[in-house]
Amino acid sequence: MNITNQDYGKLVSERAKPSPVGKNMVWAFVVGGGICTLGQGLMNLYQNWGLDQEQVGTAVSITLIFAAAVLTGLGIFDKIAKRAGAGTLVPITGFANAMVSPALEFKSEGLITGTAAKLFTVAGPVLVFGMGASVIYGLILCLLGYGAG
Repeated sequence: MNITNQDYGKLVSERAKPSPVGKNMVWAFVVGGGICTLGQGLMNLYQNWGLDQEQVGTAVSITLIFAAAVLTGLGIFDKIAKRAGAGTLVPITGFANAMVSPALEFKSEGLITGTAAKLFTVAGPVLVFGMGASVIYGLILCLLGYGAG
């Protein structure tokens, strides 16, 4: 069967189900907003416990990353993300999911040689980019005279 790219595109567009864009946007808004509301609640809780603003930001980030990593490991995060789409990807929880998911694919090779090794393989480029960007940013600030004193 010979079919051109145009004919194939036409065939696909005729048979493809239309995406419920409005419904998807509502779910993304509700879930993403819920994650952000949870983050704000955690901020208020940690402030009430006596942490200063910088410590609160760190504690909230750690809590959300840990929760997303655990939910990813249990298979719950993917079920939420399937319905919420970008609502789970935009907050910091999407980063945690993106780090843990590839590592879980290698759990059959063992906890250390599979999952942990893959986790460091995935995290490596992220850490290298982050550290490299911060060094370049620091050098630029130093050259502009903002780094002294």
